[in-house]
Amino acid sequence: MGLADALKDDSKKAAIIDDAVKLVDAEVAGKSGLSGFAVKKGYDAVKSIKPGFIQEAVSRLLPDMAVKIEPFWDAGKKDGAPKAHLEKNRSQVADAMLSVTDQKVEGAKSNLVKSTYKMLRGSAKKHVEEAIPRVGGLLEKHGG
Repeated sequence: MGLADALKDDSKKAAIIDDAVKLVDAEVAGKSGLSGFAVKKGYDAVKSIKPGFIQEAVSRLLPDMAVKIEPFWDAGKKDGAPKAHLEKNRSQVADAMLSVTDQKVEGAKSNLVKSTYKMLRGSAKKHVEEAIPRVGGLLEKHGG
């Protein structure tokens, strides 16, 4: 059973979403430097303005992202090293994951959402690539 299938199981979905939110929290907490400061402040602002937003966003995005990244995971399983395969292909995995948010934003009605996303999109890939080891851990734990 892959992560996408596990997310369809109501008895597993809440735990997966919780672990994914913890993953995002850990990634943000691990950022450093000026850009890391900005990421942390923006993240904290979002969490304080709209409590529960991160969990809602993860819940909406993760099923589609799971579908996009499972081919990479499955290819790695064939080689016996799925986490290493994700890390080796982190650029393509990040592109696959970001294609989900790109598509969601394309359909957004708010021009503010679209313009803000467009402004942040350039640096997003680097951050997603840095998260790939933790993403592999999530897949390993919940998607076999």
